[in-house]
Amino acid sequence: MSIQKIEAHSPEAQSADLTADNIAKLKAMFPELLTETIQGGKTTATLKVDVLKNLIGDATAADSEEKYGLHWHGKRKARQIALTPSTGTLRPALDESVDWDSTQNLMIEGDNLEVLKLLQKSYAGKVKLIYIDPPYNTGKDFVYPDNFQDSIKNYLELTDQVEGGAKISSNTDASGRFHTDWLNMIYPRLKLAHSLLANDGAIFVSIADHEIHNLRHAMDEVFGSENFIATVIWHKMDSPKNSAVHLSEDHDYVVIYAKNSDVWRPLPLPRTQEMIARYKNPDEDPRGPWLLGDLAARNFYAQGRYPITTPSGRVITGPPAGSYWRISEDKFKEFDKDERIWWGENKDNRPGIKRFLSEVKDGVVPQTYWPWKDVGSTRHAKQELSQLMQADAGEDLFITPKPVRLLKRVLQIGAPKDALVLDFFAGSGTTLHAAYELNAEDGGNRRCILVQLPEPLTEASPRGFKSIADITRDRVKRAGESCKQLKSDRQQDVGFRTFKLDTSNIRTWNPNPADLKGSLFTNIEHVEPGRSSDDVLYEVLLKLGLDLCVPIEQQQIAGKIVYSVGAGALLTCLDEHISVADAEPLALGMAQWREQQGTATETTAVFRDSAFENDVAKSNLAAILEQHGVKHVRSL
Repeated sequence: MSIQKIEAHSPEAQSADLTADNIAKLKAMFPELLTETIQGGKTTATLKVDVLKNLIGDATAADSEEKYGLHWHGKRKARQIALTPSTGTLRPALDESVDWDSTQNLMIEGDNLEVLKLLQKSYAGKVKLIYIDPPYNTGKDFVYPDNFQDSIKNYLELTDQVEGGAKISSNTDASGRFHTDWLNMIYPRLKLAHSLLANDGAIFVSIADHEIHNLRHAMDEVFGSENFIATVIWHKMDSPKNSAVHLSEDHDYVVIYAKNSDVWRPLPLPRTQEMIARYKNPDEDPRGPWLLGDLAARNFYAQGRYPITTPSGRVITGPPAGSYWRISEDKFKEFDKDERIWWGENKDNRPGIKRFLSEVKDGVVPQTYWPWKDVGSTRHAKQELSQLMQADAGEDLFITPKPVRLLKRVLQIGAPKDALVLDFFAGSGTTLHAAYELNAEDGGNRRCILVQLPEPLTEASPRGFKSIADITRDRVKRAGESCKQLKSDRQQDVGFRTFKLDTSNIRTWNPNPADLKGSLFTNIEHVEPGRSSDDVLYEVLLKLGLDLCVPIEQQQIAGKIVYSVGAGALLTCLDEHISVADAEPLALGMAQWREQQGTATETTAVFRDSAFENDVAKSNLAAILEQHGVKHVRSL
């Protein structure tokens, strides 16, 4: 058995190839829909449009050019960018993390387009709730062009991580591509987010008037108009803005789409003490407190017109004009016999139905208007952040934070207690802060993935912050410490693992034409210089589709450090030298450890290709592992 080498161009070294996945799905469902041709050794697929029209019963070929939808310059490229695999990686930053060994939360620093691609293999279809607060395109937002040719290089340049960086500018109104630039930014990110969302999941997007119309069109296309749930109005201002030129803009929106509206259902909101206090028990009914419900309703009901006689003998000829009794006469008599009808203290009032607190649903249906008194205002959000960060007078840490109560409302509706939540425009980190607090309140174990671009700060920070991501990380650390003070009868996860976007650890073949011999020797080592074993290990996790918070154990076998990931799903030894003499005891020790762990799934074993003394060491190790059930052996 030979060991398959993972190189920079190998599928294992890249994020999920969404184009190939789409082609495979179409071929499986409709094999007649595609033709494949081979050009230059590469297989390409061509869609038979006429066949597709026949499959869906479309007979309007003459009208094919006149389609309803959102069109803009660059849309095709934006779609292509979403489908282009990433060759980057996420490097662990243990010194910038909290509770690395135990936490299930992630804080990822990097361009969210590339990060979303890198997360596909590990998290596709697993995210229960996505919340994002993207740039509102007010003319002052931080924007930069996605580079189709080399996104990682583009990202490193724009965030000043390499010399000679490209210029970053605001998407001003003066730009002739004002809305186009915003759509080209948001569209591929929505496409990738759709793949990550679970079938019973939903996405909540904060937005203002500037782009809500374009956002709705884009989301209709990506998620399907049939999966639109609602547009929530958040009353964000607790007082009018008197400096407004025209009207005081007092609200923003939260647009909600489900992955599948037939499956997704909002979670009921908990009843407040104020709601519960409305239930009374004036007649000391043994069933407990109740709330009086109107017997009349406006909707037509064929059996809803009949006279009623009160206990005092007064005859009510029927319901009020333009309405109907909401239950039939037989059901009314049944309710009255069961003392579910209230006639008033004097037994002469128009009857109402007693709704017992003990019998109503556990929670209330969410509404589409969220007043600031319930979910906080923009002023509250700034105050929360300033107090948590102990900001100095006049220090403006973050311009547009969201209140914690707003995000808790989103989580209460869309994130069950065990949900995986994703926010890839993390900003000041309110989403994870809200998850910490809600978990402490209701005993949940929600886990979060935050993604934030290390957008350089425009002014020097007295705290030493260099980017928005630094503020995100510090805020979440402080939020975790604050939540530790809350009363709880269990150990709560208030940590996070930090990862940073970078170029792949696997070196690409880039020879110097003037020194081919030197290039050969330089590329003997396939791992980029300066990269640690942890860097390589977590890239392997990503590229093999394993969770970045999966349990990792290590043992010393044959004098080498061996990692076991996910109870033996991955075994890896990244030692820099494996001799012929090492091969047998190393392979046998790994096989024995796998057996001890009771690994039920197939195991992949990974090694450094340059570590093997020669081909004999490599083939011996691979053969022994295969004899013990480890059939997938890779090197890099």
